[in-house]
Amino acid sequence: MINVLVDLSTFRRHKKWLKLMKLVPEDQIVNRNYYLTVLVTLHERVRKKRPMLLKNKSWILNQDNASAHNALSVKRYLASKGTLVLEHVSYSPDLVPCDFYLFPKIKSALKGTRFESLKEVKRKSAELLNGLTKTDFQHCFE
Repeated sequence: MINVLVDLSTFRRHKKWLKLMKLVPEDQIVNRNYYLTVLVTLHERVRKKRPMLLKNKSWILNQDNASAHNALSVKRYLASKGTLVLEHVSYSPDLVPCDFYLFPKIKSALKGTRFESLKEVKRKSAELLNGLTKTDFQHCFE
C-alpha cells in the first residue's frame, strides 16, 4: 500500500513530497480498522515532515476504491482531518492495463483449480506469468 501526498501548489515532483510505504504482512487482512491505523500513521508523518500541508489543507490522498477505503469510519476520519481524497475511476483500463488484460488471462487459467497452499498458488501464478509472450504484453496496451 502506498500513499503519496501531492503539494497542490507545485503539483510536480519535489524532494519534500512525503511517501509512506507500508508492506502489509501476508496474514493481515486489510479492513477498515487496519487502514485507519495506516491513515493515522500517514497523518502523523505529514504533521512532522510537512506541517504546512496540514495547515493549508493543500494535499491530496490518492486511493483506489477498495472496500476498506470506502468504509464510513475511514471517510469520517479523513473528513475530520480535512483530507481531500482523489479516488480512482472504477474499472478504468487506462489506469491499470494489466488488471484488464493480464490478470483476467491468468485468472481464467487458474479457475477451478484447488490449491493446497499459498506457496502452490504463487508457484502456478509465477509459471503462468513467466509463460506470457511479448505479444501478450503488447495486447495489454492495445
